[in-house]
Amino acid sequence: MLPWESLPSLLLILTLGIFIQASAGFAAGLITIPLLIWTGYGIPEAQIALLVATIPQNLSGVWAFRQHVAVRDLVFPASLRLAALPVGAYLLIRMEALPQATINQVVGAVVFLVTLVIILMRPQPRESLSIGWAWLAFSSSGFLQGLVGMGGPMMVLWIQAHDWDTRKTRAFLFSMYLVSILPAMGILYLLFGDRIVAAGVSTLLLIPWLLAVTWAGLHLGTWLGRQRLRVLTLALLLLIGLAGMLGPVLRP
Repeated sequence: MLPWESLPSLLLILTLGIFIQASAGFAAGLITIPLLIWTGYGIPEAQIALLVATIPQNLSGVWAFRQHVAVRDLVFPASLRLAALPVGAYLLIRMEALPQATINQVVGAVVFLVTLVIILMRPQPRESLSIGWAWLAFSSSGFLQGLVGMGGPMMVLWIQAHDWDTRKTRAFLFSMYLVSILPAMGILYLLFGDRIVAAGVSTLLLIPWLLAVTWAGLHLGTWLGRQRLRVLTLALLLLIGLAGMLGPVLRP
């Protein structure tokens, strides 16, 4: 368990990230990871907290859309993502030797650049893409997942370039996330050992609350409209990214 005084910040940040993920449909990692780092968590601890927090959501998503899960569509992308995970995680070991201000800037830059890509890229849906795009999307997704815990957006962009219906899209995403969770947790434990356990166990105790947050976010997303929430979320992500990049420069 984490010290009791650390739990309120963990609870508030995971609540925000899971709520926005449920309501807007993306951005849990882009919001949760930098905010946890700013409040004193290391990147490995932030990653394990987010991974544990999303297990129920991904399990329930795969179950809800199980009839639309196509295993043959998952094997190659999942293999690419899982192969790149340890590369990013190994580089994370090196990055942790940097000053904390530099780490904040790196994470802020990742959030800012990924958000710009989401805003600027408007892929035209088609029946299929060349295999090169799969290599790029899922290798970069696994690498960013291992490095900073933010591997989702690259997969989402790849999916948006396909003419899939909502059910198939959600089945694919939930399945990809679920397939990656245990390997990602295992790699983090192998590389960082017991230091990640307290954050994972503490998050596990918050699961009932996060399930309620997920339910509330889904209903708010339906009520307000996903497009409106998407714009607000992207604006928030740009601010978080800029704050991370410029914070050490602007701080006296």
